[in-house]
Amino acid sequence: MTGLTATRDGWVDGLIRAAEADPRVMVLDADVARSIGTGRFAARFPDRHLNLGISEQDMVSFAAGLALAGFVPFVESYAVFVAGRAWEQIRTSVCHMGLDVKIGGAHAGLSAGPDGATHQALEDIAIMRVLPGMTVLVPADARQAEACAVAAAETQGPVYVRFGRNPVPVIYGEAPEVRPGGGDVLEEGRDALLIGSGVMVNACLEARALLAAEGISASVLNAYSVKPLPEELILGLARCASCVVVACDCQQAGGVYGAVAELLSAKCPVRTRAVCVGDMFGTSGTPEELLDHYGLNARRIFSAAKDMLR
Repeated sequence: MTGLTATRDGWVDGLIRAAEADPRVMVLDADVARSIGTGRFAARFPDRHLNLGISEQDMVSFAAGLALAGFVPFVESYAVFVAGRAWEQIRTSVCHMGLDVKIGGAHAGLSAGPDGATHQALEDIAIMRVLPGMTVLVPADARQAEACAVAAAETQGPVYVRFGRNPVPVIYGEAPEVRPGGGDVLEEGRDALLIGSGVMVNACLEARALLAAEGISASVLNAYSVKPLPEELILGLARCASCVVVACDCQQAGGVYGAVAELLSAKCPVRTRAVCVGDMFGTSGTPEELLDHYGLNARRIFSAAKDMLR
């Protein structure tokens, strides 16, 4: 993988790797195999792929039954539908019993682009991380998405992974190590801490370069594990910084910013700003246009950090 690659492509690579390693892995999709790309999994493992149609609630309930029978089912659909429409089934049938069901939230954030507000999951992180026992992973690029699929298969209990449709920059040279509670320090600095998740990790790297041009040193943390958070890593970096900026293409309330703010307010009070979507729905446009429309870019991260450092 080089240049720009969609995280959904890496996710399917990871599903295939997980299935090769564990015969219990199955994939269930809600009639979106062509859109998500899981048709590649179906071609490789035709007996371990099921299309349950556009019925996410039934798909999650079916997956719960498979998990009780000893399988490791992955359920796949657009994040807004699998996390939203099937939330009650995820809560009661999966999380309440701590079942080994993995949830792939595709086309998350603003990556659904022209499909508009109805298809753009900006609330999925908030409603998934509030569920007891749920692990939430948000890969930054295709290679990390591949690693997240493998890690999800190896993690006991329910796991939610959100990934996107549009191509994003490749950050990792090879599939990195991924584990619940993990995070990657991509750059080190002393003045500011930039915490990115998903597509916004690359924006944090770009913002760091803008800050460096003005003599400001910033750390960049890829907080790919939103639940559990890499708490000690965040606290160690925050204690050395004068301010923290948290960036993710999700709602500010309850999302990645909410998780980080809860931690810092309790254990390391420091000036913190969010670069997220602010209490509004999405709209139609290309993913690039939407990121700029909502101010989810390097320039806004740079401005937030610089303003706090004044």
